[in-house]
Amino acid sequence: MANRRLGATIAFLRDHVLVDLDAGDLVLATAVRHLAAVTLACLPNSTTDEEPHRTDSGDVGGATLRRAIAFIEGNAHGDIGLADIAAAAYVTPRAAQYAFSRHAGTTPFGYLRRVRLDRAHAELRTADPGTTVSAVAMKWGFAHPGRFAAAYGVPPSATLQDADR
Repeated sequence: MANRRLGATIAFLRDHVLVDLDAGDLVLATAVRHLAAVTLACLPNSTTDEEPHRTDSGDVGGATLRRAIAFIEGNAHGDIGLADIAAAAYVTPRAAQYAFSRHAGTTPFGYLRRVRLDRAHAELRTADPGTTVSAVAMKWGFAHPGRFAAAYGVPPSATLQDADR
C-alpha cells in the first residue's frame, strides 16, 4: 500500500507539476514538501513518534493561534511549512496543529490554503488586462487549474472578467 502511494505521488508530480517548467517557486516548493511528507509516511524512518509529547498535548491557548495566524497572513506569499508556523508561534509543530484543530476547526495548511485563495481572489478582482487565471493560481501555489477552480468555489475567470469591466 505504501509503495503504491509513493509511486502515485511521484507519478502525479511528474505528470502534473513538473511538466510545466515555468511553475512558480511556491508550486515547486509545495511539491517538494508534499513528496517529502509522503516519503516519510511511506518508508521506514526514525522520525515517527506515534504518541504526542506531553508538552504538545496540553491545551494551547488563543495566543498561540493568533501568533500562528499572524505569521501565515504575513508570509502566505512565501514558501512556509508547519515548522515555520510553529516556530513563529513559539510552539512545537504538533502543538500548532492542536491549536488550529481546537480553536479554528482547521489545520495550519487548511488555513494557509484559505488565505492564499483569498489573496488570489483579491488579485483576480483587481487584475490588469491580459492577466490569466493560471498565472494568478500559480503565483499563489495552485499548480492545477481545475483544482484551483474547485477550491475557489466560483469560476475564477468570472472574477477576472468582472475586473475588466
